[in-house]
Amino acid sequence: MINSATTSYETEDIEMRQAYAQTLLELAKQNRNIIALEADLMSAISTNKLQYQIPGQLINCGIMEANMMGVAAGLSITGKIPFLHTFAQFATRRAYDQLFVSGAYARLNLKILGSDSGVTAEHNGGTHMAFEDLGLMRLVPKAVVYEASDSTMLTYLLKKIAGEYGIHYIRTIRKAAVKLYEPGETFEEGKSKVLREGSDIALMASGIMVAEALKAADLLAEKGIHAAVIDMYSIKPVDHERIVEYARKTGAIVTAENHNAIGGLGSAVAEVLSEQAPVPLRRIGVKEQFGQVGKTEYLKEVYHLTTGDICRAACELMDGKKPI
Repeated sequence: MINSATTSYETEDIEMRQAYAQTLLELAKQNRNIIALEADLMSAISTNKLQYQIPGQLINCGIMEANMMGVAAGLSITGKIPFLHTFAQFATRRAYDQLFVSGAYARLNLKILGSDSGVTAEHNGGTHMAFEDLGLMRLVPKAVVYEASDSTMLTYLLKKIAGEYGIHYIRTIRKAAVKLYEPGETFEEGKSKVLREGSDIALMASGIMVAEALKAADLLAEKGIHAAVIDMYSIKPVDHERIVEYARKTGAIVTAENHNAIGGLGSAVAEVLSEQAPVPLRRIGVKEQFGQVGKTEYLKEVYHLTTGDICRAACELMDGKKPI
């Protein structure tokens, strides 16, 4: 759990793409069946540095993401463990049918990393800005879906899914994240992490929005509002028990995600609340908008994904909250 008095919100020394490449190299050296697949984005995710270290275990499929899914499916049938990377919108929107049918429907073993998620795509603009990938992946039967918050989590999840069978999707950014966890922390499927306790309201966030939620909790504390902050890194399966626990404990929840407010974390939490513990809910996320060119901090403002937006939503809920 993070202590608000000592939280510095420092950026990590290692970029997420470096964490991916380093972990993939380690895994590939340990297991010759692990094959890395790229769609002409090796330099973007730092796997270009691996091509001479794991010869025969890295394939650049070119800018043909659907074909990459097919290649991965074929590798899986032969007993290989394919790790596929491309930008999140190409891994999901562009190659969804191949992922769904050739991978999931065929009950194969694919490990998919979708990078440059949401507003972190920055200057690649609207065509490269995935706000719907989590929603699409939640619809894939039996798929496990994560959003990595920092490099410690990403490293752990990559090692974890390497030994598990099935369709696994990890959503991430490419550059450095805010440091949230120390080495040795564990992240299990269908669970979450309580980073700060609170009894008035619960802020449930994923990815880059976890740091924004922590900052929002600081501001809310100045107003006398004690907000719990929970990293909901497992999008599917989502942590039902934690959602119900904090719904009953606080009576109000705000979700925050770098994603469409429909289909992702907010929808997952809303589904649990509606069936098991109805309480007031506000969803911070992208609403009826496409992506655009801009720096991450600017785009957070445009799409209302800021600390201030979380605070305002929390205060609105607190103003109208009825005693449980």
